[in-house]
Amino acid sequence: MSKQDHKVEWILREAPDDWESLVPNGMPKILGRLLAQRGVEAESIERFLRPKLAQLSDPFEIAEMDLAVERVLLAVDAGEEVCIYGDYDVDGVSSIAVLSSVLQAYGLSPSCFVPHRSGEGYGLSAGGVARCLRENPTVSLLISVDCGTVSNDAIDGLAKKGIETVVVDHHEMGAVGRPNCVALVNPKSVEDKRQYLCAAGVVFKLAHALLKQRPLSGFDLKQVLDLVAVATISDIVPLVDENRLLVRHGLRLLEKTHRPGMQALLKLTGVMGRLSSADIGFRIGPRLNAAGRMDQPEKALAVLTTESQSEAMQLADDLEEFNRVRQQLDQKIFAEAQSLMQENEDLPVIVVGSRGWHAGVVGIVASRLMRMFHKPTFVISIDEDGIGKGSGRSIEGVSLVEAIGVARDLLVAGGGHHMAAGLSIEEAMIDDFRKRFVEFYNETSVGKDLSPKVYIDAEVELADLSLDFLQSYELLQPFGSGNAQPVFMARKVWLTEPPRRLKNNHLRLFLRQGYEERDAIFFGGGASDLPDPPWDVTFTVDRNVFRGRVSVQISIQHVRAASDN
Repeated sequence: MSKQDHKVEWILREAPDDWESLVPNGMPKILGRLLAQRGVEAESIERFLRPKLAQLSDPFEIAEMDLAVERVLLAVDAGEEVCIYGDYDVDGVSSIAVLSSVLQAYGLSPSCFVPHRSGEGYGLSAGGVARCLRENPTVSLLISVDCGTVSNDAIDGLAKKGIETVVVDHHEMGAVGRPNCVALVNPKSVEDKRQYLCAAGVVFKLAHALLKQRPLSGFDLKQVLDLVAVATISDIVPLVDENRLLVRHGLRLLEKTHRPGMQALLKLTGVMGRLSSADIGFRIGPRLNAAGRMDQPEKALAVLTTESQSEAMQLADDLEEFNRVRQQLDQKIFAEAQSLMQENEDLPVIVVGSRGWHAGVVGIVASRLMRMFHKPTFVISIDEDGIGKGSGRSIEGVSLVEAIGVARDLLVAGGGHHMAAGLSIEEAMIDDFRKRFVEFYNETSVGKDLSPKVYIDAEVELADLSLDFLQSYELLQPFGSGNAQPVFMARKVWLTEPPRRLKNNHLRLFLRQGYEERDAIFFGGGASDLPDPPWDVTFTVDRNVFRGRVSVQISIQHVRAASDN
């Protein structure tokens, strides 16, 4: 099925009536429309376009930050054995790397621990904690990062062993409430305006608070912003307010990073020059995540912390190999899942599962199936004991966490968010869960328009896409969740020559509108049945640098026969 197989509705977003008053002096008029659509008011324009680190809020405003700082400094003064326990994804290992560097600056030598995804699972699991304590038998303070908020039993167990816990996290609170830890530093534990922070962002706040309480000469906290930026982008948290500020400055730092591991990854992926959130989200982040998916998260942590150039290159090569294997598994499972779907292709949801599927990639496959077929999807990996671990991805208007709620009696466990969720289920219950999911969909979709849509921020002419436009437009970055990259539309566009097919079904297009000509790339466009020109096209705009020459890159999203609608 191609991008053209669904009838996609094109919707031009509205803008407030007074949007023209938001146009900054000397900048393209369209910038005002884009600012207004993002809810930026006149008095906030400068802060949005040019955020400054001085605008960071006081870290002690976060609940229990004072308790965490007090306990960490007590460990510093006593020279305690401290272990930092984190998750296996980019946010987790970045959080460990940031906190480790800060504690080392205070004179501690913290140990670092990352559980294995398939054998031990997420967070302070029984298996993960047991191995952590075997490797660190004399630890007296455990700091969990990117996990721990719902680990009440594990934290109670640690307390019985005389080990105190500080939790630094960003996940939702559990049903049983606050764990019995020394401090829970989590903006979601209370009504806090910084609930958008990822774990590395909260760790940064803890580091900021420590340095306010006890300054260190010679330690510049700004030097960890590259890691905070990578984590924030990779964890797909909203790029608003302080996240926007941290990522903007972190990307600039990453462009000139002194970290051997990051230098090696940038070189390996061919990323150079001015970096964008897309460079991290599509190139750096997946390689770091691949280590966790392949049960070797220690190598992702090592590439962020090594000071050796030779080790960094070897680690980067290892991550590249993990990513290659992950892609192969992804393609294999994707093909097998499509085959299994044929038995239930008329259903409004997708639920597929099989033994032998790698649990580390089912979420990626679920995302691909959801986008291709525009259906809420669960893909389930079943182990040798008949227990399935599944990842779900949804379409706008269908809540996966609510679907899990109405099928709780069929599941071993499950939870997550409206658009992404996870579950554990016995193999024998998968068919029953599929039926319950269909019932949920049918009952909750009545009166809803769930058809696929593309939302267009503005209609432009190809002639508008100049380098001057690009320079102003880039002030809207970083793009991501909460600050989506603008989608533009151009009408009645012709081809100056036939599309040129590239690898992976990509197309190079040569467009003409009036007297203006532009090159464009249509990723995956070769799988689509394109209409005869003239076309209307939707697209995004990025900076392209080739052999030192800067140009405007047009990335086509959708194509249709030219219309006056």
